[in-house]
Amino acid sequence: MSSDSPWEASGKDAQHPARRWQRPVPVVGDPTSAAERAADPAAWAFPADQAGALRQIIGARRDVRRYRPEPVGDELLGRVLEAGHAAPSVGHSQPWRFIVVTDPATRDRAAAMADRQRLVQAAGLTPDRAQRLLDLQLEGIREAPLGVVVACDRRVAAAGVLGRATFPDADLWSCACAVQNMWLTARAAGLGMGWVTLFQPDELADLLGLPEGVETLGWLCLGWPDERPPAPGLERHAWSRRLPLDQVVLRERWPAGSGEPATPVSHLRAPDQIRVVAAADDADQLLTPSGSLGVLDRAVNRIEAIGGGRIRGGTLILVGADHPVAALGVSAFPSAVTREVMNAAVAGDCLGAVAAATCGLELHVVDAGVTGPPVVGADPARPVDPPGNLRDADPLSAQDVSDLVDRGRQIGWEAGRGGLVAVGEVGVGNTTVAAALACALLDLPPADLVGLGAGSDTDILQRKVEVVDAALRRVRARVSVGLARLPSPDLLVALGGPEFAVLTGVVLGAARAGAAIVLDGLATTVPALLACRMEPAVQAFLAAGQVSRELGHRVVLAELGLEPLLDLRLRAGEGVGACLATGLLLSGVQIRRSAGRVI
Repeated sequence: MSSDSPWEASGKDAQHPARRWQRPVPVVGDPTSAAERAADPAAWAFPADQAGALRQIIGARRDVRRYRPEPVGDELLGRVLEAGHAAPSVGHSQPWRFIVVTDPATRDRAAAMADRQRLVQAAGLTPDRAQRLLDLQLEGIREAPLGVVVACDRRVAAAGVLGRATFPDADLWSCACAVQNMWLTARAAGLGMGWVTLFQPDELADLLGLPEGVETLGWLCLGWPDERPPAPGLERHAWSRRLPLDQVVLRERWPAGSGEPATPVSHLRAPDQIRVVAAADDADQLLTPSGSLGVLDRAVNRIEAIGGGRIRGGTLILVGADHPVAALGVSAFPSAVTREVMNAAVAGDCLGAVAAATCGLELHVVDAGVTGPPVVGADPARPVDPPGNLRDADPLSAQDVSDLVDRGRQIGWEAGRGGLVAVGEVGVGNTTVAAALACALLDLPPADLVGLGAGSDTDILQRKVEVVDAALRRVRARVSVGLARLPSPDLLVALGGPEFAVLTGVVLGAARAGAAIVLDGLATTVPALLACRMEPAVQAFLAAGQVSRELGHRVVLAELGLEPLLDLRLRAGEGVGACLATGLLLSGVQIRRSAGRVI
């Protein structure tokens, strides 16, 4: 072997010590030798200042819930996504896909889904724990300028990926590693990130058009933070505390018997109400702790965000109509009561009219089909074609639905340009109609949603259940899809009533005008849900004035993701609860504008 050989030589002859040659050093890969690594096992460490920065970033990572509206640049977004893409993955499969969402319509739909799931998870806690959770604010889907949905492409068979044959879910773990990389990179750059998992996975997948076999890991809110929490939020709110390290570190194997660590508590509940950036900015200047007015504070945040500084009052839109279904014995009162109340409304004497005047609201009375001639003094928006009785025939024609919704849009638009819009209704038998629509929209049986209505007894309730059940069976027999998948206009034709069509339009029109819409009972909340199915962004403009005693009302509010301001067990209808809540909201707005502020 020549002396210029590039290989190291070794010999055993003590009289002729082995010559040493230069070790070949690869130009790619690991350049170190075993000797070098043995000589200094810690040599791979970063310098102390850089390692300290990493510890600081890890320790400072927070689940951010409040965001500034300023945009995140493409270069910075790219760095965050690159960090996610650099995560370790089982078998180097790189199963993650990052869906960047900026479209307001998609974000509105996602926010509504999250609102709904917060309330769906509302039943499992004690009242005290529940109220503490309601005071927390846990999502910023609308506030953050960017949404990033991390999806896991699981369409490759687990056996075909190194490491997944034994741990099939390791691809999901890999995606979770990507989320952590993104979280730390965002924190290092001064960005905030929040991880929202308050979704039904199938709903979020459908929203984004994910194919079968691709699963979501939730929604990441990404933007400039509008808070700088020194500690994890749930610790600061006394919800829970970080366990000491020695309680989560085990040696060799899981301990047996009483030495086992306590099972972590799972709180199946989440708070309600989203934050809005501009209103939160204003609220933070007040000489009071943030959120001191509780649910009202969050409602005022939403109202102020919708209306800016122009909200000074509002209008109660009171829509009345009769229903042939009343002749089937589903109400404790005769249909003639509808006209009597509507005449009193025009005169300013019905409960809703008096409530509106008391709260400083204008009154707009709409006759959507009271039996007999038009109500004198009311705005006419009446159907043309003969109505069916719901049980045996469609209540409305397609043309009437179209015309009534359009008329409602116009009324809502005009009222919405002047402030808040409260909605109310008058109509003997309309809780039966509301229940039928709610059953169709939510795919629930009548027994779950049909309520007593005003003054009813057990026999009337049973007839209502039977009528609604028959109506649902009649419609199901002629359609090839589930009722919940039918478009809102089709549901109004098959199961609705004229005031429901008008109110659906009112909600759409008021939202288009940029007005906050305060709902009353079940018969106004169902049209709001119909409107949201037509235009998902409408949900951002809704406020639940109250929850009534109607069995299905709370269920429909939960579907909308709305928490009611009042729970007075009202049965009045006529927009009374909406007026009372609107007065409360206007008071909250005035308090917000007049209270002392800090420098």
